[in-house]
Amino acid sequence: MASLLGTSSSAIWAAPSLSSSSSSSSSSSTPSTSPICFRPGKICGSKLNGGIQIRPKKNRSRYHVSVMNVATEINSTEQVEKKFDSKKSARPVYPFAAIVGQDEMKLCLLLNVIDPKIGGVMIMGDRGTGKSTTVRSLVDLLPEIKVVAGDPYNSDPIDPEFMGVEVRERVERGEQVPVVATKINMVDLPLGATEDRVCGTIDIEKALTEGVKAFEPGLLAKANRGILYVDEVNLLDDHLVDVLLDSAASGWNTVEREGISISHPARFILIGSGNPEEGELRPQLLDRFGMHAQVGTVRDADLRVKIVEERARFDSNPKDFRETYKTEQDKLQDQISTARANLSSVQIDRELKVKISRVCSELNVDGLRGDIVTNRAAKALAALKGKDRVTPDDVATVIPNCLRHRLRKDPLESIDSGVLVSEKFAEIFS
Repeated sequence: MASLLGTSSSAIWAAPSLSSSSSSSSSSSTPSTSPICFRPGKICGSKLNGGIQIRPKKNRSRYHVSVMNVATEINSTEQVEKKFDSKKSARPVYPFAAIVGQDEMKLCLLLNVIDPKIGGVMIMGDRGTGKSTTVRSLVDLLPEIKVVAGDPYNSDPIDPEFMGVEVRERVERGEQVPVVATKINMVDLPLGATEDRVCGTIDIEKALTEGVKAFEPGLLAKANRGILYVDEVNLLDDHLVDVLLDSAASGWNTVEREGISISHPARFILIGSGNPEEGELRPQLLDRFGMHAQVGTVRDADLRVKIVEERARFDSNPKDFRETYKTEQDKLQDQISTARANLSSVQIDRELKVKISRVCSELNVDGLRGDIVTNRAAKALAALKGKDRVTPDDVATVIPNCLRHRLRKDPLESIDSGVLVSEKFAEIFS
């Protein structure tokens, strides 16, 4: 019994030892055991063999033991302090403003933060070119959003499209849901992750301790209204690719596990990076990325020296290095926040929309996703520049990144560098 219940002092307690007469007769009668209770300060249930205190449940055997997890109960103040301490001890992130070169990749990432509906970005390039470093450095620039407090899906308190089922039902009943402000979350999807960890599964702890079926949210739930980053995405297992395709297409994740059927919102910015020499992506998943950025090795000797020196400074003293770029980081963060606020007021002329669609049509781009993403990216770029109207220059900047990965017809063909798109754009917009 002791091995099953564990020995944690916070989960069980023992009453004063029994009399010596009881212990002396234990060899010939039922062994005496100290009363055990799983709720400190209370005697639970009735006394059974040897003085064990058990809380009986309806419709269950009188010998069924229900264990309550009280060892992990901490008050909200301790939770806040623990969260603050973990934030202070977190691994320092390389500043986004300190990234040298790679302007195409940085622009695609910023546009997706300004307008998450662009649909993410796929970053392909040589190894050692700072792809993962740049993506993870984006964390410092992410703005705050309002979420329902305590909701595992980061539900929006206003927009029903980003609400979980439970929160939506509470709002429809007229309840006042608690709201907190938090930074947009970035979730890493490891290559070795299991499907249960990604989609969610049965909460084993509640099943064992409370005897109820409960859903334990996965990485897709955590990434809702945030960023899901997959490093080496071209090496991702096919079954996980299928899960991403399903969630990216519908914006919802549906889980069918052991009698539990649950759906929750899973709308996230999908960011992937990889080396094309290690394999190409399936065309279905490649099309789900709104934009495509190509990263090349820096050839200029002076820039290479600067990158090496900056990295050495960061490794020797990350805190001081981050402080040197704090002003630039704050300025860039304010620029992103302003662009997000002004995005809805940016206009694009119908003539530009027609020309964008002509480019997509004459390049034989399948579907309309290319048209939609190009329009959104051009508006986001105009908002980033502080303008209220899209110009042809804005379209020319973003259209190669929005269309070149959609031109492939044969999986064996390589992704176009953007020359075909630029040539067609010049032909139509001239």
